[in-house]
Amino acid sequence: MVLQTPTSAKRQEPLVTWEKLPDDFILPDDPVENILQPPLAAALTDALGAANRLNSQMLIASNFGLVTTVDQKIVVKAPDWLYVPQVFPVAEGVIRRSYTPNLEGSPVSVVMEFLSETETGEYSVRSTFPYGKFYFYEQILHVPTYVIFNPLAPILEVHRLQNNQYILQQPTEEGRYWIPELELFLGIWYGTRLGLTSNWLRWWDESGNLLLWSSEQAEQERQRAEQEHQRAEQEHQRAEQERQRAEQERQRAEQERQRADALTNNLEQERQRNQALIAKLQELGIDPNTLS
Repeated sequence: MVLQTPTSAKRQEPLVTWEKLPDDFILPDDPVENILQPPLAAALTDALGAANRLNSQMLIASNFGLVTTVDQKIVVKAPDWLYVPQVFPVAEGVIRRSYTPNLEGSPVSVVMEFLSETETGEYSVRSTFPYGKFYFYEQILHVPTYVIFNPLAPILEVHRLQNNQYILQQPTEEGRYWIPELELFLGIWYGTRLGLTSNWLRWWDESGNLLLWSSEQAEQERQRAEQEHQRAEQEHQRAEQERQRAEQERQRAEQERQRADALTNNLEQERQRNQALIAKLQELGIDPNTLS
């Protein structure tokens, strides 16, 4: 499906330039449109970090200003989540407060917008200043992948730029979408994270394995540690049982040895008594062999 942007034969293409944002430019500080937006964005980034898929050259941000100059007017849009594969480093001690594609690094590869209950600006194709989001990402920034997610419905749309127009993609049988810029699938997952139960956007790798959040990895590690502790405890108990069995065997062997020693002593005492009796008889002049 193609969302048509307005065209006019007389209208010239906008002049897009990539200029440094003036230091005194005041960036918009609009509040988030619903309470789900920050945790949704944080969860996406968290999973990438937990899977060791982040590096210092990337820019992944939430509600962060993307800057360009269109027809000599500065335009800033702050998507709910964005991914840039490579950016130039900033000077030590400098905090990056916005991003101008091409000037500060590579073009933006992925942007995401999370719908609120009443806001539909994510679909705006307004082609005049300050420009609708859909038009801005498609016709000005030329972002290859534009994701729109309504966590309340829930509805996930992935638009791919083809021939300078966004084409709505079709999901896999599992309801997921391939995001080539990240080499991952994106889909909806219902569950709880950090005490918040909702519809979340999750990543899956090419093999269909879910990329875990750091909290899930920590829980897995806790469970593995607990299982390892239980195995160690069971092994300790088995070793203790073996030690007890060995001790019992040693005690039985000792008892057998003591019984054998007692029998030997008894036989020796009997032999000594016989020898004394024979000697006494011989003293009396009696031949023991003649005694019946």
